[in-house]
Amino acid sequence: MQLSLTDIRELAERILRHHGFTEGHVQAVADTVVRGQRDECHSHGLYRLLGIVATLKAGKGVADAEPEVIDHAPAVVKVNAHGGFSPLSFRQGLPLLVDKARSGGIAAMAINNCVHFSALWVEIEALVEQGLVAMAFTPSHAWVAPAGGRKPVFGTNPIAFGWPRPGHNPYIFDFATSAIARGDIELHRRADKPIPLGWGVDAEGQPTTDANAVINGGSMLTFGGHKGSALSAMVELLAGPLIGDLTSAESLAFDDGSRSLPYHGELLVVFDPKRFLGDDCDTHLLRAESLFEGIIDAGARLPSQRRYEARLRSEAQGVELPDALYADLLKLLEA
Repeated sequence: MQLSLTDIRELAERILRHHGFTEGHVQAVADTVVRGQRDECHSHGLYRLLGIVATLKAGKGVADAEPEVIDHAPAVVKVNAHGGFSPLSFRQGLPLLVDKARSGGIAAMAINNCVHFSALWVEIEALVEQGLVAMAFTPSHAWVAPAGGRKPVFGTNPIAFGWPRPGHNPYIFDFATSAIARGDIELHRRADKPIPLGWGVDAEGQPTTDANAVINGGSMLTFGGHKGSALSAMVELLAGPLIGDLTSAESLAFDDGSRSLPYHGELLVVFDPKRFLGDDCDTHLLRAESLFEGIIDAGARLPSQRRYEARLRSEAQGVELPDALYADLLKLLEA
């Protein structure tokens, strides 16, 4: 099924309105999933609408929640999502976060009590467009075993980072501390495709290529063994107890078997290069360009390069949706 970006946005908005989302949530959530589909991040595109609606029906998300933006401290913004979905909370807290970063050079925003489903690069892009350096952290559900363990403790626990590059696409990475994002395993399950070894283990702790075995009773694995495991623990702490929100294990307990999207918090930290560097800002940002040029000259690619290439294709040609996914999305308009 070939659709234009306008088509997929209209489809997303229709589905969200059909299920009672207020217009603020409709626009913020639709923007997030359309960006994922546009950039060929399929596990964070329109597919996510299936989980969003299922979470709402399970009573684990609030379609009309109004985020509460709190000026918590000189360098800290808090946004209480009140059980709503995270994109609107980010959108409403963004102006105050940027103002604080401009004023003090560094600022943080904690989004609390939210349903989280989105790729972090969407938010990072919004921050680097303001000329800021940005980082983001969030837990998920406890699906991932620590290195050397067999039982899930961590979430997929992504980390994202962005660096503005005037005249170029920004330098952005966004990766799960698990070997792969949960959504990618779900997509393999839906397509009845084997997963690569190293993504997960079955209920007995044995390596498996069966996506169902990982999702139903098994565990995902961290990337890089003990290194990924340590980073995952760091995310649990920064975006859990530090901001007064749930860990991945607590989020899964809140889920109570409903198989809803994770419910917890997110931490964003931003830096204003102009406040750090003053009149020397442009000089040092230019020095950073030599690093990126060195990476490319070494024959490597920069993170997100494939996303930017996919974006150009999608804007020119539209996007392809698997027939089965398109059918499932249309069913959401009947429910």
